[in-house]
Amino acid sequence: MYLRLLSLEVKNFLRNPQFGANLVMKILMAFAYAGMSFTFVMMAVGLYFISVEELKTDPIALFSRYFLYYAALDLVLRYFIQQMPTQNIKPFLTQNITKKKLVNYTILKIIFNFFNWGYLLFLLPFCGLLIFHGSYSIPGVLMFLTGIMAVFYFSNFVNIVLNKQNLVLYTVAAIMIIFGFLEYYGYVHLSSFSEKIFKAFYEFPGAFLIPVLLAAAAGYWAYRNIYSNFYLDKGLELEQAVGKTENIDFLNRFGTLGTFINNDIRLLKRSKAAKSALFAGIMFLFYGLLYFSGKAYATDFMRVFLGIFVTGGFMLMFGQRVPSWDSSYYPLMMTQKVPYKDYLKAKWALVVLATAVSMVLALGYLLISWEFYLTIFAAGLYNLGVNSYLTLLAGAFNKKPIDLNSSSKSFGGGGNNFNMKVMLIMIPQMVLPMGVFALVKFFAGIEIAVASLGALGLIGFLLRDKIFDYIVKIYRSEKYSTIEAFKKTA
Repeated sequence: MYLRLLSLEVKNFLRNPQFGANLVMKILMAFAYAGMSFTFVMMAVGLYFISVEELKTDPIALFSRYFLYYAALDLVLRYFIQQMPTQNIKPFLTQNITKKKLVNYTILKIIFNFFNWGYLLFLLPFCGLLIFHGSYSIPGVLMFLTGIMAVFYFSNFVNIVLNKQNLVLYTVAAIMIIFGFLEYYGYVHLSSFSEKIFKAFYEFPGAFLIPVLLAAAAGYWAYRNIYSNFYLDKGLELEQAVGKTENIDFLNRFGTLGTFINNDIRLLKRSKAAKSALFAGIMFLFYGLLYFSGKAYATDFMRVFLGIFVTGGFMLMFGQRVPSWDSSYYPLMMTQKVPYKDYLKAKWALVVLATAVSMVLALGYLLISWEFYLTIFAAGLYNLGVNSYLTLLAGAFNKKPIDLNSSSKSFGGGGNNFNMKVMLIMIPQMVLPMGVFALVKFFAGIEIAVASLGALGLIGFLLRDKIFDYIVKIYRSEKYSTIEAFKKTA
């Protein structure tokens, strides 16, 4: 039965009207997974030899020392990224197939998800080096491998159980960030505690059984949670809330534009998916901390790359999903006399406001250096005057609807909205400002480099009416294919 369900999903992929776009997306994902796999293997090799040859320390001890922080980060990232593979199962609920088999099939898909077993691509080379190069005990290394993998599966199943429990995840993230800062300044030593816990998997026989049992218990709990909610009118339905009227009065003076902005603000306040995008945009503010990860990010070229993400997190997460945010009623909206330009300007206004606020909040990077902040500021100017339009333009080619009542990992399921056209649009978003800034700084200094990106942003603002006319034209040309896609995947 499970193979038959899998074959039906394959047929659904092959017979989908958007087969070409989906195939390209699968190919791109395959390259991404291949890149991640290569990175995992290289990280394992690097961790081992850096520990042994440069730091002269035990590789297992070094790994265990910081694994608690990574496990907490993994839990938080899974909550916002991992999706439940139930969307394709919905049609089978009306067929003569037992719910138990469908839930078992769902659990199997979760277990064999790349983001669970993919960690073996790091752990197997690492453990192989421990055994064959470091002469570590084979039984001890195998116990260590089993225990660490059990931790990842425990995190995976806990993530399913904590579905919709935002406060819990925010609390975990906040606590770990606080402990991280306290450890950095030497007030606490959580890493020592982490080292004792996870190194015990290697040193003490049977210790690895603790995470295995916890993972099994969490798996059963997740199974019961999915089973009890596996109904079209319960766990898989659209959430309903008591309606209430919200309105920001001063926006009414802007007419139709103000109405659209009001609607988008309500979207960010009420929608779980939009809240996830907003939270992700906030988390991008910390992207600049990669500056400390090595010399690779210390170049002018890569500083602008960091600056684009620091100031443009919300822009990238929200802007490229227009009009998918309105997919549930987009066909109806298109039957009305909707002023397309005002509709798009409302989305753009939110993106610009979020970018400006990010530029202010990024002032904290002055503690690193004034040059670093000026680079972030320059990237922010480019985001305001150029990338804000490009993200809207990319949105015209997104044909994947968004379930507003769930984040990407929830029962409703989400999906990746990127396609080849979006990837091509990302080239001027990323490469152009990095190249311009690095080139101008090399010949004229950082002040002129900032001014050059600021000039590009200013030109973008001055030409906004012309640019919006072009973007509206693209949206109109994609209008009917977008409506058709939203209807077929609804």
